[in-house]
Amino acid sequence: MTNEDFDIEKYNYSLPEEKIAKYPLADRASSKLLLWNKGVITHHIFHLAPDLIPGKALLVFNDTRVISARLLFEKSTGAQIEIFLLHPEFPTRDIQKSMTLKNSATWLCMIGNKKKWKDGVLKKKIGHATLTAAFDDRDKDMVRFEWSGEYTFAQIVNASGETPLPPYLKRKPVMDDAKRYQTIYSKNNGAVAAPTAGLHFTDEIIQKFHELNIPAEYLTLHVSAGTFKPVDAGDFRNHDMHCEQIVINTASIEQLLRYHQSIIAVGTTSLRILESLYWFGVLLNTDPDAVFSIGKDLPYKIAAALTFEEALKQVLEYCKRHQLSELQGETEIFIYPGYKLKTAVGLFTNFHLPKSTLLLLISAFTNGDWKSIYNEALGNNYRFLSYGDSSLLLR
Repeated sequence: MTNEDFDIEKYNYSLPEEKIAKYPLADRASSKLLLWNKGVITHHIFHLAPDLIPGKALLVFNDTRVISARLLFEKSTGAQIEIFLLHPEFPTRDIQKSMTLKNSATWLCMIGNKKKWKDGVLKKKIGHATLTAAFDDRDKDMVRFEWSGEYTFAQIVNASGETPLPPYLKRKPVMDDAKRYQTIYSKNNGAVAAPTAGLHFTDEIIQKFHELNIPAEYLTLHVSAGTFKPVDAGDFRNHDMHCEQIVINTASIEQLLRYHQSIIAVGTTSLRILESLYWFGVLLNTDPDAVFSIGKDLPYKIAAALTFEEALKQVLEYCKRHQLSELQGETEIFIYPGYKLKTAVGLFTNFHLPKSTLLLLISAFTNGDWKSIYNEALGNNYRFLSYGDSSLLLR
């Protein structure tokens, strides 16, 4: 591939404002569903999704739960300061453990109206509790939170913060967003953006999959705000990827091994978990004590020496050696055209922003056929982005 092949402008397209879904449909499963099956496109409604899945498949979901990560404080001067939670730093970087902390926690944050907050303590009353925020390191945007009462950080945040809607929706969250910007199977607190491919699923649809003997497996990747960061590097390989935490039960890895040739990933976040798991297996193949940390350039620097089945066996052996019932790791994996997928044969996903890392992933998954998919969706009045319609890609 030449340098021109990595030009982000090749992944630009015109997205009219009216095509962006500003609010969800009343019924999750009534969204449109575009099926791309090895290059052939057909149109459906999402509630028919179970009938479109090949036999003996395994659905892989991301069960992260979105926290109310946007915290608003008002200074005595009347200035409003917005603190957006990005990642816990102290006393633990483990997101799920951080959400169970009581009394205090330090997070890396994005600060809105930072110039109005030189120093001092911000306070916010939450029922019978008081939440305070102060800079732990102003230059690095590290904020120390303290609160009164026997509440966990998750309880404090979800009681006091706002739903972190994507910036491209260009609106304030409403009460319904707290429920609708959340999958029905969300479980583990820690995401600051929803795994939106899962927003279309209902209990009835999941039950229909079950009746068709298509099982589901739930893994966790805590989606970071970096998922919305546009690619501003001309050569997209120079884009800085965000780090996201992964949590997987070893029983789930065993299930992935049983279905390693017929996995359908629900969302790009689920696909990133699977591909990261593959590369961890590759690392373990040469270093039995490798750390589960997948850098953005790793897949392009070392050979893909294993099949997915072989990689999963390496990971299971690692878990057995260390007597782990749960595997934790971090990933910055960057999937773009030229990358050869190792895991899922199918992908549920929404329609993504121009010049985004997610669109690059879709191009890689469809062997460059993203334009025909997106032209078809635009021409048939599909709704785009987080609250928009869905697609099922089968390769």
